[in-house]
Amino acid sequence: MDHLFGDKTTHPKSLREGLRRIEQGEGRKAILLQFAFAVIDIAILAFFVLGPYFRAGPTYLVIDYVIAVWIAAEIAARAIAAPSLRSWILRPMTWIDFIVLATLLFPDALFNFAFLRVMRLWAIGRSPLLREALRRMGCVDRIDVFRAVINFVVFLFLVTGFVYTSFFYNREGGEGFVDALYFTVATVTTTGFGDITLPGTLGKLTSVVTMIVGISLFVRLAQAVVRPHKVTFPCHRCGLQRHDADAVHCKACGEILNIPDEGS
Repeated sequence: MDHLFGDKTTHPKSLREGLRRIEQGEGRKAILLQFAFAVIDIAILAFFVLGPYFRAGPTYLVIDYVIAVWIAAEIAARAIAAPSLRSWILRPMTWIDFIVLATLLFPDALFNFAFLRVMRLWAIGRSPLLREALRRMGCVDRIDVFRAVINFVVFLFLVTGFVYTSFFYNREGGEGFVDALYFTVATVTTTGFGDITLPGTLGKLTSVVTMIVGISLFVRLAQAVVRPHKVTFPCHRCGLQRHDADAVHCKACGEILNIPDEGS
């Protein structure tokens, strides 16, 4: 960690610089820490899904408050790493973390909105972590497809979490979450079996928004999958990044590209 935070005498400036490097994924250690944080976020989502199985026991509150402490520490770290207090406050993820923290600190008075942490996965799709992982797998040129998949999965989980929290949270075990997931998938795909519907005006509005946004994301995902394969090779003249794998000339300026073969 000394590489990230400077010397062992933790100066405020070196602390801020180290946190900023972690947040921006600068260096191998920062990427590894980002991966560890992503695993923790997935564990928090698992706690949200599995909560009904041990909600009545004392373990639930222990884990709940441990997660609250972790999120509070994350909030403080991101505030320190931010270039200014104003820019930190204006970040949407800052407000999402505050909402999640409030619902964890007062689980009896507020619904559990821990599902909002899935937005961290959306942020990973824009971070260096995804590009580095795809580079190691040799799939960096398909990053658009992976981002479209992440966007679609995040939306499905957000809607499922909202429906579960708002309409099915009091059902036993995993029945409520399964019903919420079933409703979300049926609505996004416009199948509309009608065996599970959401009551009231809020339910109707939720269904409408789910259909409109879900179809848009699904179409975008399909476009990313079926569009012609492109490679990342910056044009020396105009700087265009993406080209067809067999392109000889840049389609923007006509410069000769000399794109190497994938196997070379």
